[in-house]
Amino acid sequence: MGHRNGGRILVDNLVAQGCDRLFQVPGESFLAVLDALVDTPAIQVVTCRQEGGVTFMAAADGRMTGRPGIAFVTRGPGATNAAIGVHVARQDSLPMILFIGDIDRSTRHREAFQEIDFEAMFAPIAKWAARIDDAARIPEYVARACATAINGRPGPVVLALPEDMLLDTADVPDRPRVEKLRQAPDPAAMDRLAAMLGGAERPLAIVGGAGWCDGTATAFADVATRLGLPVAAAFRQQDSIPNTLAVYAGNLGYGPCPLLPQRVRDADLLLVLGARLGEATTDGYTLVAPDHPGQRLVHVHPDPNEPDRVYHADLALCADMRSFARALAARTDLPRFSHGAQAHAEWLEWSDPQPRDGVTLDLGPCVATMRERLPADTMICNGAGNFSAWWHRYWRYAGPCSQLAPTCGAMGFGVPAAVAAALRYPDRMVLATAGDGDFLMNGQELATAVQHGASMLVIVVDNGGYGTIRMHQEREFPGRVSATGLSNPDFAALARAYGCWADTVERTADFAPALDRAMRQTGVRLLHLRTEMEVINPGTTITAIRGS
Repeated sequence: MGHRNGGRILVDNLVAQGCDRLFQVPGESFLAVLDALVDTPAIQVVTCRQEGGVTFMAAADGRMTGRPGIAFVTRGPGATNAAIGVHVARQDSLPMILFIGDIDRSTRHREAFQEIDFEAMFAPIAKWAARIDDAARIPEYVARACATAINGRPGPVVLALPEDMLLDTADVPDRPRVEKLRQAPDPAAMDRLAAMLGGAERPLAIVGGAGWCDGTATAFADVATRLGLPVAAAFRQQDSIPNTLAVYAGNLGYGPCPLLPQRVRDADLLLVLGARLGEATTDGYTLVAPDHPGQRLVHVHPDPNEPDRVYHADLALCADMRSFARALAARTDLPRFSHGAQAHAEWLEWSDPQPRDGVTLDLGPCVATMRERLPADTMICNGAGNFSAWWHRYWRYAGPCSQLAPTCGAMGFGVPAAVAAALRYPDRMVLATAGDGDFLMNGQELATAVQHGASMLVIVVDNGGYGTIRMHQEREFPGRVSATGLSNPDFAALARAYGCWADTVERTADFAPALDRAMRQTGVRLLHLRTEMEVINPGTTITAIRGS
């Protein structure tokens, strides 16, 4: 390859690993990388406005492609800002590599300008955190980082890049592209699973999470429909299978269909595919107890360290999700069940919004209007907050890559995720939904969207406060409101300042015309919905919470 400096070697190896886009806030600590990118048309460089937006976009990109989303930030302040996206990628099992420009090797351990021990800092939340001190080993580190990020339980890798190392030269070949390892399920374990299904009366599947993809969804949807097996999605994994599937039973987590938790409790066999059975999915480890007395649990996961880590598994299978789903679909000895259709009917009734009396701007009918007007495969991107409950309950997710939402509950994720989605899928409708508090965590990334020509719709639900915390506050200390109110800008005017088209909606009847006007526009469009704190979520009000 001839002598190249570290920056050139790094960029060339990103290309070799299939990287076609990276997200960054520039820093003087990795100028050699930025210089190499000038001559690398194969990689689109997306310049963001804050490092949290960088890693949120990279995490979302990793979710969409199955390859590591690539992020670059500078040392110290940049890395600490970027840490939130590493946390999301870890808890959401998303492949990502965060490269951090670092101080010169000669100044380590002096508390030099913006110095942090990044290996120690990120070790608890990354799959692997390391520092590259030798330019000749860059291909090795990049290939290992990619393999680590995509295999087993996907997750984030963090690599620190000393500034002077990136200027060193070396004569070293590039590493070839690494691919995700495919592991078929053990045939004997599949035989045992078939026997367990044959002996079950009320089985239920919980799906979504690590390694889920289109191929998995197609194969499992086929076999679940054939068996009549009710399928519940793990928290914020509602796009694991099309919600129109005749056996889809709804989502677990916060605000599920009221009949679904009892179905889970009554199930004599739980088939858990890809999900970790985290705190949100299991309602604080109570809906499904770690020892689940009276139930049998089959846990299928691509990481051998996950089954039996928290939950006792009566049968544990280590396999990638697609291989497992296809192996299950190929079997002809599986029984049929009759309760899947009933579970789907219950969810359909619950997910059909009904108008609420006395509400000036009612979000339920607004989501119903969006279901009528937006394409079925619209990508819904949201951060954290009670606003998201309306979409979680009333939207019908089309299948994989139609929901980008942080299972770890990180605020500010929706807008950056929508930017990444709009760039990855320019021909699809992309919708970012955000509360007022959520939006102002990363709303500045509207500038990134406009700068890079993204086409997306943003809906800001403005109730003048941190609604989720206010809800908990009213439950624990009724009527004693503290620190949750917000004085907000005119979000439509703010969006116009960024170069977006924008409008404000204050009444339910005005939403459909405003949505139609937005859909006739191009580029970034924003609808500012002024709502009431009293209507705290789709199922209750502040007054009702106080009264209880």
